[in-house]
Amino acid sequence: MTLLNLALWLLGVALIALGYRQARGPWARYQALKEQDANASRYEAWRGGIRDNGTTGASVAMEILRNQARRGATIAVVGFVLVFLGFLIR
Repeated sequence: MTLLNLALWLLGVALIALGYRQARGPWARYQALKEQDANASRYEAWRGGIRDNGTTGASVAMEILRNQARRGATIAVVGFVLVFLGFLIR
C-alpha cells in the first residue's frame, strides 16, 4: 500500500459521502413533487377537466431538483472511480 493508494481511497470515500449527501435531499423532494404531479393528473382525469401540460412552477422545480441530484450522483461516481483506481494502481 503506497501513499498514492491511500490518498485515492480517502479522496474517493470523501467524494462518495459528499455526493450522496448532496443528492439525497433533492432526490427525495423530486420524488415527492413527482408524486404530487401524478396525483393532480389523476384527479383532473377523474374530474373530467382538461389539464394544461405547459410549464408550471412545479415542473421547473422538478428540473432543478433533478439536476442537483444528478450533480451529486456524478460526484459520488467520481468517488467510486477514485476508489477503484486506488485498488488498481500498484
